[in-house]
Amino acid sequence: MIHALTLLAVILFAAPLVKNLPLAALAGILFIVSYNMGDWAEIPEILRLTKADIAVWILTLSLTVFADLTLAVEVGMILAAFTFIRKISQTTTVSRVTDDYIEDGRVHILQDKDIPEYAAVYRIHGPFLFGVTDKIAAVTENLTELPPIVIVRLRNMTAIDATGIAALEELAGQLHKSGRAMLICGARPQPAALMQEAGFDRHVGAENICENITEALRRAEELYKEHGDRPLVESRV
Repeated sequence: MIHALTLLAVILFAAPLVKNLPLAALAGILFIVSYNMGDWAEIPEILRLTKADIAVWILTLSLTVFADLTLAVEVGMILAAFTFIRKISQTTTVSRVTDDYIEDGRVHILQDKDIPEYAAVYRIHGPFLFGVTDKIAAVTENLTELPPIVIVRLRNMTAIDATGIAALEELAGQLHKSGRAMLICGARPQPAALMQEAGFDRHVGAENICENITEALRRAEELYKEHGDRPLVESRV
């Protein structure tokens, strides 16, 4: 806001003076501004994603540099939409319910399990993609009231993209800064594969990514017995 008001004041009251500034000086200012706008630390994270995501990013970046921003945004949004449709289509399956399927699902069921007072369980239901990731803020809106361990259950999360992974990484960072541990459990094939490619385990620890809620509750008990009332984790990079 301060920068915007300063720019407005310059345009309204100092325009005759600004025209005398050397173009080389303005070019230097624009270069620094554009450099600071780039999220350079995010590039290694992007390069760990799927080939389709990387291709969309490279094409959008190239169009921004060699064509114009409007065209780049339009093409990027269209390609992102097609990528979204492709990811959703991959999560749709048709299969017969068997005894083995029922037995394998028992470890994911919450109804017959007690959630201890030192843990809170949150679930993500449906695709966790661009446009809905802000809903994850429901976990930290009462951060000080959360128990020392937060379990995020992904059993009903059908798909995820780079934005969703970034949101989970940000959530992990917030919880860790407050001294709390974050566990992930029950991820389905598409989210699990993409999270592995993106190196998500670096943010929560591989030992805190569990196959099901039963394993996650067991891991939570281990953490609580090991640390007691002390902060469970330190902030991760």
